Amino acid sequence: MSMVTHYPSAAISCTEVAPNAAEVSQVTTGDTRYAYSDTAMHVLKNIHISAQLMEDFLQLACNNTEKDLETCGVLGASLKEETFYATTLIIPKQESTSSSCQALKEEEIFNIQNDRSLLPVGWIHTHPSQSCFMSSIDLHTHFSYQVMVPEAIAIVVAPTDKTRNYGIFRLTDPSGMNVLKECEEKGFHPHRDPNDGRPLYEQCSHVYINPNLRFEIFDLR
Repeated sequence: MSMVTHYPSAAISCTEVAPNAAEVSQVTTGDTRYAYSDTAMHVLKNIHISAQLMEDFLQLACNNTEKDLETCGVLGASLKEETFYATTLIIPKQESTSSSCQALKEEEIFNIQNDRSLLPVGWIHTHPSQSCFMSSIDLHTHFSYQVMVPEAIAIVVAPTDKTRNYGIFRLTDPSGMNVLKECEEKGFHPHRDPNDGRPLYEQCSHVYINPNLRFEIFDLR
């Protein structure tokens, strides 16, 4: 990866600070399709995300969504007192289809994260006309994040899904991680089930909505 000495010009916006009385709330779901109770979850550091994150991201993605094109972004976080705070959303230059999104010029993402000492704590992308789930390509993409940061999350925003318009997922560990590690296929393809009967991925239980959290947005497109 080549290093770039200058930082990309980008629009930066910050969410307003909510009243101090606002409470941090754990992300929960009534949908049990991806839920899995795992004692190992308790060793994961918590991640705080802004209450405005999904809404602001959808606004940035609206032009693509209207054209049935996916949009993706990267979440950068600071680590304080064993808790991750996702303070930066980076929308990279990208190539999109109705079912995939590929980030370009990844050195620009790295420069922003490096300049602010941020960790790549996950990513967010739209399913403009599909339901809220993780495709095989999504799973492979997320595998690279979770290898770097075990707590890494994948946020799927599906505005047309009437059941659930977003989900926050991670690969099961070690079950799903082992399957993806051994898989060498490309494109859309089925994965074998983990040997222990667990799902490949699950809804996260270590993510919290923090209405007081400020975050920056870098739109590099």
